Amino acid sequence: MKRIELPRPIEDYFAFAELPPGERGRRFTITFTYFEGERLDRLQWWWQLNAGQERSGGELALQQARREAVERFRAHIETWLINSDRRLAGGEPFPFLERLAQSEPAWAEPADARDAWQEPRVVNH
Repeated sequence: MKRIELPRPIEDYFAFAELPPGERGRRFTITFTYFEGERLDRLQWWWQLNAGQERSGGELALQQARREAVERFRAHIETWLINSDRRLAGGEPFPFLERLAQSEPAWAEPADARDAWQEPRVVNH
């Protein structure tokens, strides 16, 4: 089952912001907002470009760092969905977070495998 079923690429739902530059360089955040039931919630990913990186790479370094941050954030969301047994489904302007309905946990043994491990019975002849 697909974990992300949205009408647009997930990156289209990301919001980007930059904090005021500080001693350690420039700091940025990516925010992904979603509905969980009636509640609006969000995930955030923080990243930074230190002054040395900016001096040596300029705008290209910033663009590369942003691409890498977006890729890592997307991978984080995909892992989070798998680990929490959830999926994102279409919705505008924000996606919906839904729990997957399963009869048994994904890690459970098949029923026929459990039957093979029953207690041995002693039969007197």
